[in-house]
Amino acid sequence: MHYQGKIYRPWMEAESVLIQTTLGCSNNQCTFCTMFDDKRFKVRELADIFIDIEEARVIYPRVKSIFLIDGNVMAIRTEMLVSILDKIKTTFPEIENISLYSGFNDFRRKSITELKEIKSAGLDMAYTGLESGDPIVLQRIQKRMTREHAIEGMELAREANIKVLASFIFGLGGKERSKEHAINTTCLLNIIKPDAIAPMALAIQPGSELEREVARGEFILPTPLQILEEEKYLLENLADFNCYYWGDHGNNISPMRGMFPGVRQPFLDKVNDNIAYNPVTKQNIIQTFAW
Repeated sequence: MHYQGKIYRPWMEAESVLIQTTLGCSNNQCTFCTMFDDKRFKVRELADIFIDIEEARVIYPRVKSIFLIDGNVMAIRTEMLVSILDKIKTTFPEIENISLYSGFNDFRRKSITELKEIKSAGLDMAYTGLESGDPIVLQRIQKRMTREHAIEGMELAREANIKVLASFIFGLGGKERSKEHAINTTCLLNIIKPDAIAPMALAIQPGSELEREVARGEFILPTPLQILEEEKYLLENLADFNCYYWGDHGNNISPMRGMFPGVRQPFLDKVNDNIAYNPVTKQNIIQTFAW
């Protein structure tokens, strides 16, 4: 099997076989991200992808889950993506889950007929980077996505019955816009109602534009207390829709995961305990660690 450049996958896909389908990310402008700064976006040759799938069959006697990388695999042509999914299903008849990275805008660029075809071919879940529901934060991080885009993309995915995990970042509004970031992100989540959410605490990536903004004093890092207060607001105000809460990223101050809304109160209790007793809340800025 063959991989090019730095390789990333969601932490919840740790047991999945990774098949590189695209190189890089078609946006690759987000100020906080350096995941794909070592390559330009490109779709791999179908024949090469098929070779990797066949080699994975030789390596692994049983495969339950496959995750397609790199960034926003959903951006490739529908016909090609369906061929890849068909190849996986044929090669791994025991497969239980196939997932990939997608942007909300990638859903918007396909028709509902195309999305249903992709779902029928075997796609189970798409991991999408929401990052924030605050219009100013989205503009500042150069996400090239609006709240309206996220709503439209989620509606299309839901109509096609494709499950969506939405990830977002506590602290991305900085010290100045922490409250607005928390309020507007929670509000947007209550509108789109994804199947799963993955909140992560902000981590300043070395070499990122956001790191340079911090150095120039243009972005003031939030405090650990603000990070916890953002999560507290989310837990208190997230509507009662079913979604899995993947809050156990390695950078999170209060790591926890479980099915929402049933876990609301125990999660709130844990966050409140951290606010009251965790000495990290006395620090003036968060300590960040690269992904």
